[in-house]
Amino acid sequence: MESTLKVSAEDFQKDVVNRYTDVIGEKLGGKVVAYSNQWFAAAENLIKANAPIRDATKFTYAGAWYDGWETRRHNPEEFDWVVIKMGVSAASVAGCEVDTAFFNGNQAPFISVDAVTLGSDDEYKTAKWEQVIPKMACGPSQKQFFVRPEVTKQTFTHIRLRMYPDGGIARFRLYGKVYPIIPQDISTVIDTASCLQGGVVVLTSDQHFGSASNLLLPGRGHDMSDGWETARSRVPDHKDWAIVKLGSRTKISRIDVDTAFYRGNFPEYITVEAIDDSNSEAPSPQNKNWEVVVPKTKGAADKIHEFDLNCGKSYTHVKLTMIPDGGVKRVRVLGTIDPK
Repeated sequence: MESTLKVSAEDFQKDVVNRYTDVIGEKLGGKVVAYSNQWFAAAENLIKANAPIRDATKFTYAGAWYDGWETRRHNPEEFDWVVIKMGVSAASVAGCEVDTAFFNGNQAPFISVDAVTLGSDDEYKTAKWEQVIPKMACGPSQKQFFVRPEVTKQTFTHIRLRMYPDGGIARFRLYGKVYPIIPQDISTVIDTASCLQGGVVVLTSDQHFGSASNLLLPGRGHDMSDGWETARSRVPDHKDWAIVKLGSRTKISRIDVDTAFYRGNFPEYITVEAIDDSNSEAPSPQNKNWEVVVPKTKGAADKIHEFDLNCGKSYTHVKLTMIPDGGVKRVRVLGTIDPK
């Protein structure tokens, strides 16, 4: 097996977060299937979208309250474990983030990650797991980033996180390339920007209040916390933008821009551009080949803005621009897959 590398937060953002999807996150539909123990804190906290918090005055029947997964002391086995089902149909594994925030003296000393493809959740008991991240050291109250130098096309449906021998982990993110189920009928209209279809936000100008990756989540969310929101601009002619790599080259028929829950901070205007560039992971926002597919349009609060396109062209990326700034909940790029 290839060696796993520990990298900086900056490199992890550039090489993993901007190219792949957190395929086990709760907001994407990931779920905890089974665990060895969760005496102090529940395993389901691992995949929650919000950052972990700490309240040192809060206690439960089990002991001090922690926002993460924490097992009892003196584990008689080699490790504790939790099995997580991905929220996508299948995905490769590129790397992971392990956050031991607020676990200091009770953190997991080491972790490893296994993966497998299962037909049903209960098959994990007899499955032949494959190690995708070997045993790596974790520090107290900090984030660690581990990447696989080569991301193969091998796909998985379930992940097993092991910690040696016991302790606590606040959050666990696992990133990979989504391999969606492609419709057999090529005339089927799908949302190829959706993270469930392999869409990824590859570049963005700013995401001060909310991650641009939220634009591609299913559903309309529950409040402003799971949308894309930028800082207030103070510079004339300012624009904020996010570039989405579509899961497949797409003949676009409609684009939806949803400002759900953004009622006093929606963008004043929006535009959408598109480009056909299969050779680039992230085309420059200044690339001269961007084509305007949705002209400058007045934004509105808490509304799905629907734009029908009749251009008959296919594209690989779209760029959503907010003028001058604000928040958008979702962007949908509807069309048919063009395999050319």
